[in-house]
Amino acid sequence: MTHWITRIRLDQSSRQARRDLSSAVGMHHRLMSLFPDGVGSEARKTFGVLFRVEDTPGGPQVFLQSNREPELSRLPGDYGTGQSKDLGPLMSALEPGRYVRYRIAANAVRRPGHTTRAKDKVGSVLALEGKAADEWWTRQAEASGLRIHRLRSQVLDAARGERKEGKHQIRHARTLFEGTAQIIDASLLRERTGTGIGRGKAYGCGLLSLAPARGPQ
Repeated sequence: MTHWITRIRLDQSSRQARRDLSSAVGMHHRLMSLFPDGVGSEARKTFGVLFRVEDTPGGPQVFLQSNREPELSRLPGDYGTGQSKDLGPLMSALEPGRYVRYRIAANAVRRPGHTTRAKDKVGSVLALEGKAADEWWTRQAEASGLRIHRLRSQVLDAARGERKEGKHQIRHARTLFEGTAQIIDASLLRERTGTGIGRGKAYGCGLLSLAPARGPQ
């Protein structure tokens, strides 16, 4: 299946862009508006939509992955500029033994058992930090066909927003993982890259970005 990666450079003078940046729910709806309507409640999965918001020296950017090229003309006129690229050549070049650079903002969590929840008075999902988060990502990477060689991690602001239905507040802790890895299972890696990794995929978590690397540096 063909995949596209789209970079949208947001114009911070745009009121709508600023509003979407303040809400992961708002950004989700904005990006889904770039695809055809009428596909039902599973539209995000149907179009393989994953995204990540990044702060860069040139301002905020959104990286959007999908299995269909988005219609950027649907963005508001003052929202920003975007460009899409076919990921097919990169996906085809993924082979066992090759090294890649990776980057992912993921919701690293674990589900405590009933006994732990009662004893420590924690919720059903516990956000991980530090070494525990790194170990979580290492396991996820191995389950996605990657063997980690270098790993840097950084805690990011949580993805937050409010769903209109029932005024339900969403919050997904995010950790940025980046470094180098060696491909062990290319087919599995393509699959997991397409579907995303972890929880919170609709709200800016789970997009795994890859690029060729010369070695495990």
